[in-house]
Amino acid sequence: MRIAVLSPFVDRRHGTERSLAEIVERLANRHGHEIHLYSQQVGDLQVAPFATRGQDSSQRIFWHRVPRLPAPHLFAFLFWMFANRFCRWFDRWFRHLRFDAVFSPGINAADADLILVHVVFHRLRELQLERSSEGLRGLHRSLYYRLLCFLENRIYRHKELRLAAVSTHTALQLVQYFGRRDAVVVPNGVDLSLFSPASRLALRDATRQKLGYSPDDILLLLIGNDWRNKGLPTLLEAISRLNHPSLRLCVVGSDAPAAFLSQVQSLHLSDRVKFFAESSEILAFYAAADIHAAPSLEDSFNLPVLEAMACGLPVLVSRLAGISEYIVDGVDGIFLQDPGDPSALAGSLSLLLQHPELRRSLGENAARKAQQFSWDRQADAIHRLLSGAEPEP
Repeated sequence: MRIAVLSPFVDRRHGTERSLAEIVERLANRHGHEIHLYSQQVGDLQVAPFATRGQDSSQRIFWHRVPRLPAPHLFAFLFWMFANRFCRWFDRWFRHLRFDAVFSPGINAADADLILVHVVFHRLRELQLERSSEGLRGLHRSLYYRLLCFLENRIYRHKELRLAAVSTHTALQLVQYFGRRDAVVVPNGVDLSLFSPASRLALRDATRQKLGYSPDDILLLLIGNDWRNKGLPTLLEAISRLNHPSLRLCVVGSDAPAAFLSQVQSLHLSDRVKFFAESSEILAFYAAADIHAAPSLEDSFNLPVLEAMACGLPVLVSRLAGISEYIVDGVDGIFLQDPGDPSALAGSLSLLLQHPELRRSLGENAARKAQQFSWDRQADAIHRLLSGAEPEP
């Protein structure tokens, strides 16, 4: 098949985009499809410019560079929607390029044949309305969520569109908001050749030193974007209540640390909290960590939790994250029934801090559970859906 894949950018620094890179590689190399990637920016993925098509018979992933508008995210996204549609129209009529299917991770076009849903913005907007916005940044995010909710209503209700969801949690939201009971659950995978206990331990000492942590520090890790939704304010409050002298927090993602510095300072945690930008070398952060915390207020899946589990780290997981469906509380992870409760979170953290053997057993069990997930399995399911077949149970 010849498949058009739509995403503003592709790399291995972000969860959704990392998932897409893994899927695209396997659709091309494992299933033999010709992939045409319409994107503004591509990193961490071997692609060829469309102009070189036909020069190398082994090349199956072609990049169509879509123009980019340097503007606030709301306007940049509107331009992206128009621009990728125009580029595909141009290729159809002037390059005689026809596609058997159009695949999109999330809403990137109104004419996709299959959308893999990583987030339901109706739910995120509800959460935003429950909390105060942070100035102009909050206003911009609110307008962006309004736009995405409008598009979800227009697009997801079309019965001819096939929908896949990364978790049952997300599939149920598609039922709740759009009446779509036919969404297929296709969970994320994890690269077990990269994320493993052996890989983590081999890098541990060097990465801790590089990141500025001492051998005696107990390092708590939070990875993700939109740190407020990821539960960072609750986590900071929980750490302050513990007053554990060796406990340190490492926060990784693309959000703005400035929005949280006042809370960090008021809780007297300035010397115990560090912020880092997202990185394609994400394994280094898992290698340095002792515990992974994910007190999300809402999460369709939470890929970093799965990667942490594959590395053998004990995980604290919100019940409102899709990955929690696969975790047995107290066996291969610890559930946070109310991720917004700092007292409960502090209690769970205290339990792990006081019992190193519990951390070890949870990590070992988590690594075994992660063996059940693979990118091959996810790509196989997407392949069947694009081919018009029903996925295997």
